[in-house]
Amino acid sequence: MNKRTNPIIYIASDSAGETGEAVVRAASVQFYPQQVDVRIVPFLEDRSGIDKLIQTARERDGIIVFTLVIPELRDYLIEQAIRYQLLYIDLLGPIIGSLEKKLNQESRHQPGMIHPLDEDYFKKVEAVEFAVKYDDGRDFTGVLQADIVLVGVSRTSKTPLSMYLAHKKFKVANVPLVPEIQPPEQLFTVSNKKIVGLRITPEKLNVIRSERLKTLGLPQNATYANVERINKELAYADGIMNRLGCRIIDVSNKAVEETASTIIDWFHGR
Repeated sequence: MNKRTNPIIYIASDSAGETGEAVVRAASVQFYPQQVDVRIVPFLEDRSGIDKLIQTARERDGIIVFTLVIPELRDYLIEQAIRYQLLYIDLLGPIIGSLEKKLNQESRHQPGMIHPLDEDYFKKVEAVEFAVKYDDGRDFTGVLQADIVLVGVSRTSKTPLSMYLAHKKFKVANVPLVPEIQPPEQLFTVSNKKIVGLRITPEKLNVIRSERLKTLGLPQNATYANVERINKELAYADGIMNRLGCRIIDVSNKAVEETASTIIDWFHGR
């Protein structure tokens, strides 16, 4: 067998595989900086697909994590994994089995039910499309239509935060604050209750922007990451946020998910 430094984990699913991937990645970060190679094998429909997965896992000495809800496929995968002495983890089987006993009801055994094409799904799609259209001040009319408006200097996670909130069905527009550019009038005509200012420390922003320059292959002494320039931008942004009277979050040491959770709590009145 071909041994590798980084273990390979195959996420097998009769749907998209997102559930298994999320669980594996949540577990793997506990072993940082050790890297785990995660590979998704989605939409398994028959035994031939499982046979191919088993063969690949044998060749690569991989671990199989699966979220199969069709009993025949789940049982066959377990049978083959045991036969070839492969390490496997059934994420949903024990939970579904326990719920069947507790509820005295057999599960539907239907893949893909976590992503039904219902009204809720289409609201999410609409919110994502909105976030893309009104990202980074491309069209300021979005400020008037948005549920949430994010403002802040460059590299305060406005775009990823907009997309994350969009997946929670919020229509989000984000507006960059740049000293040389007058903020749009729309910012001062909408309720400040739907505006969120993103603040960050100069030190953290300097690190983030320096890394960005490195990624782009640009010189580290570029104005973009200059400390004096950063302080000027942050002072300007603070002035705009104070004029708006909006709520402000310091995102210096926060993950996007943590910031989003705070914003969602605000907008749900918690």
